[in-house]
Amino acid sequence: MCLLSSPFLSFCNAKAIAASLNHKSCKSKSATHPCHAFVSSPNPPSSPARLHPSSLNARCCSSSPALFTDMDGRPSSSLLPLQRCKILHLVRHAQGIHNVEGEKDHSAYMSPELFDAHLTPLGWNQVDNLHRHVIACGLNKKIDLVITSPLLRTMQTAVGVFGGEALVDGVKGRPLMVENAGNSGRPAISSLDSPPFVAVEACREHLGVHPCDKRRTIREYQTLFPAIDFSLIESNEDILWEPNVREPNEEVAIRGMKFFNWLLTRRETEIAVITHSGFLFHTLRRFGKDFHPLIKDEICKQ
Repeated sequence: MCLLSSPFLSFCNAKAIAASLNHKSCKSKSATHPCHAFVSSPNPPSSPARLHPSSLNARCCSSSPALFTDMDGRPSSSLLPLQRCKILHLVRHAQGIHNVEGEKDHSAYMSPELFDAHLTPLGWNQVDNLHRHVIACGLNKKIDLVITSPLLRTMQTAVGVFGGEALVDGVKGRPLMVENAGNSGRPAISSLDSPPFVAVEACREHLGVHPCDKRRTIREYQTLFPAIDFSLIESNEDILWEPNVREPNEEVAIRGMKFFNWLLTRRETEIAVITHSGFLFHTLRRFGKDFHPLIKDEICKQ
């Protein structure tokens, strides 16, 4: 499986703490952009399409040395059919209250007052800027699915960036977010003309110890985000978070790799993932371990 980008892959997010991707077809004055990545699987699809040779689209990519290597055992370029590739837009959540307090004093991450941290007013401004960007470049019309970590700050970012406009009275359908969800002071957000939203535990931040990374019950979230699909989460309570054990970086990376492998089983082609800096950093470092050092550096750059 390969992670690719064109022309460059940068670690980027709604908080603008990293370089953004200079994508020629998606120009905007917005300071933040989602990260565009092409992902392909070396495994054949379960139901391969029958394509005439002249109509076969392919993308040149660097592959795992276990699959495609030159005579020196180094990764080599290969062609993979385009229909076996996915486009991922990786977005780190906007500024949360825990980010502000943690930058002042790292020990603040241990504060129970930061439980399931919500976005700051600056964070919501960042969300609004990124929302305008995806509208301006037409990305909102291309996304097939939005996957979000089931924490307040990531779901607020997800629905704010990829959701509809403020909910209007009389409009049918459930809102993606109710008014003032998570003390946001924001109006309800419509699900009209929006892609489906699915919450997935596998793309959460480091588990354990920090209250800001502990989630609420799914029942609470369902009242705040009615149109988000929580069916893939098995437990109403947060049974993954432990008060005295912090998930090691290596385990975060392994979890992230399993998450990307699961994405390849989805039928959607273009997917937005709203997640966390630690999850992205450690997963992408693991993801690009077989790449050239320059490419790996771009993947993991902060």
